[in-house]
Amino acid sequence: MALIDLPVEELTRYRPERDEPEDFDRFWEDTLARASAAPVDAVFSPHPTRLRLIDVYDVSFTGWGGQRIAAWLLLPANATGPLSCVVEYVGYNAGRGFPHEWLLWATAGYAHFVMDNRGQGAGWRTGDTADNAEGSGPAHPGFMTRGILDPNDYYYRRLYVDAVRAVDAARSAPGVDASRVIVAGSSQGGGLALVAAGLVPDVTAVLADVPFLCHFTRGTMITDELPFREIAAYCRAHRDKVAQVFRTLSYFDCVNFAARAYAPSLFSVGLMDQITPPSTVYAAHNHYAGSKEIHVYRYNDHEGGGPHHQEVQLAFVEGVLEATAPLGGRL
Repeated sequence: MALIDLPVEELTRYRPERDEPEDFDRFWEDTLARASAAPVDAVFSPHPTRLRLIDVYDVSFTGWGGQRIAAWLLLPANATGPLSCVVEYVGYNAGRGFPHEWLLWATAGYAHFVMDNRGQGAGWRTGDTADNAEGSGPAHPGFMTRGILDPNDYYYRRLYVDAVRAVDAARSAPGVDASRVIVAGSSQGGGLALVAAGLVPDVTAVLADVPFLCHFTRGTMITDELPFREIAAYCRAHRDKVAQVFRTLSYFDCVNFAARAYAPSLFSVGLMDQITPPSTVYAAHNHYAGSKEIHVYRYNDHEGGGPHHQEVQLAFVEGVLEATAPLGGRL
């Protein structure tokens, strides 16, 4: 896979003008206010597994529209809390899968909350949550164009609210320190982590690994890979709706959420990534409002740093928690 984007020297300076509607903040304030009318009402049910060193809970909580969203909570077995918690969001067309797919954070001593993606989970990891859509219209196969002509109907309005509510659900979990929550994810999950950080001002840290859902205008123009290609295909068929499409997307561009996020953040980028081209990642990173660092994997595609980067993430989270721990407190 060859380099498809700007040289890294230019990427470090790449800070495009944000495509942001004037009522962006009001839209999300109204959206979250509407969602908050229903309590999160998280339920944690012990889930039997053959994992001897991890306790697993099957979770459900109330997301957008009163719909119940599935999740996993994994805790180190016999842990004496409260524990710092990593809330993790899953990549595109995948769901929460099986508990044994999520061993890293709990074995490192953290609580780990994994949110299911509504309607997804039929691509490469299974899911358990339907999407009770309120409105749609014609759409390209996939999720990127469902309801795309109106921000109120757009699929990602529902998913972004779920991501915010997942933080609330995790904070209510047994054994979790509600004041020490890290949001994390890769690809679509990395974008959702930026959304949560932009809408929940007191998260402790952000791990955005090769984040998707950033800088839609550029992403749709420089790559032929899915999922950006879904938007381009829709615009090819609906040539008279292009302005309307990108008007809707401006409410959901994670660059705009990054500009409102202040928790310490760690990004990763693969310079040969054709799914989330490097300039789309750098657009979010360079607009990020809080402290930030980015690890560059020059010869990697959408896997980014993979297990190498997980080592970096573990050290980063440990450092952030140590820096913010009360004297004599625990991570």
